Amino acid sequence: MYDYPLLWEWLSFAVRWLHVITAIAWIGSSFYFIALDLGLVQRPGLPVGAYGEEWQVHGGGFYHIQKYLVAPPNLPEHLTWFKWESYATWLSGFAMLCVVYYAGAELYLIDATVLDVSAPVAIAISLASIVAGWIIYDALCKSPIGQSTTGLMLVLFAVLVAMAWGYTQVFSGRAALLHLGAFTATIMTANVAMIIIPNQKIVVADLKAGRTPDPKYGRIAKQRSLHNNYLTLPVIFLMLSNHYPLAFATQWNWLIAALVFLMGVTIRHWFNTVHARKGKPHWTWAATAALFLAIIWLSSLPRAGERMDEVALTPLQERFAANAHFEAVTDTIMGRCSMCHAAEPLWEGLAHAPRNVRLDSASEIARHAREIYLQAGRSHAMPPGNVSYIEPQERALIVAWYESALSGEAKP
Repeated sequence: MYDYPLLWEWLSFAVRWLHVITAIAWIGSSFYFIALDLGLVQRPGLPVGAYGEEWQVHGGGFYHIQKYLVAPPNLPEHLTWFKWESYATWLSGFAMLCVVYYAGAELYLIDATVLDVSAPVAIAISLASIVAGWIIYDALCKSPIGQSTTGLMLVLFAVLVAMAWGYTQVFSGRAALLHLGAFTATIMTANVAMIIIPNQKIVVADLKAGRTPDPKYGRIAKQRSLHNNYLTLPVIFLMLSNHYPLAFATQWNWLIAALVFLMGVTIRHWFNTVHARKGKPHWTWAATAALFLAIIWLSSLPRAGERMDEVALTPLQERFAANAHFEAVTDTIMGRCSMCHAAEPLWEGLAHAPRNVRLDSASEIARHAREIYLQAGRSHAMPPGNVSYIEPQERALIVAWYESALSGEAKP
């Protein structure tokens, strides 16, 4: 990662883009089918076994759609399966987790002031928690609690809140919220791969064999699909949360994440009610606004008892600090960047350092060498709009500093 920063940055971009594309495909089809399902109308004259139908207009034509709760009397010749959108979203997301958070564990996964562990230990915790999440969730759904839709949702919410808090006790704030998203998204994809699709295949096998399919498989799949419906919006927020330090870098980040799950419920309830033609519950938007105001308030609270321990530099970071260019680079960064990237930013309107990156000490500059190199050396992303007027020679010096330190040169 450090040896080939440009290549690694483009690889990171590629997996992020792939993840966005596949997520749009999955979320789009999911939202469409939820709306379709809720909008079905029961009319006289429907075929035997048909639950309801829907007429839709799009792209200059009309669509007539019918749904069978269990199965049609005969299996159609062509059957389209909606599953690869979900699988590709999870696979691309896991690839992003590996490229960004596992390969860059020292930068993005581990916060030594939270829990000082090695990269392999942190990665093991990450993987174990994601797998355990599905096991716990699936067990709850299959337990007596799973017979109550409301009771199960409340227990699952408690599990998600506990995981939100737990992740903040292990990882950096950025990684904690991202992992909560991965934890939830894994449950959603596993619902498709382990329950919904296998149940559909059982029904298809029964039809081919001339047997009457058991309706329980449809009911089970419906329950899991309902969970996926309400979890989608919070997962989107969590996957984008790394862009917002007011969400991930505050003391109450775990509680903010919990409130986001509730916002997902209120927003989806409005859409689900409208799609089912049961009115327009505008109170849900008032509730959503109240939850959002609570999040804003939580993000503004000062961090109580914040630890400011000086974390030792890694051997590579020590090379950045020992390089002959370092003193000049430090002067540049302190003069051009630290007014924003500080514990208490001086730039008007900033309550926290952007992305929680602090560059107000020599050790922090050495620790963020790769980000400085990419954002202010190889590109002009920082400072935004070049508001602090960093000179071309200063950018060239940052590049020379990083690359000479990386190659092991001791002097310019």
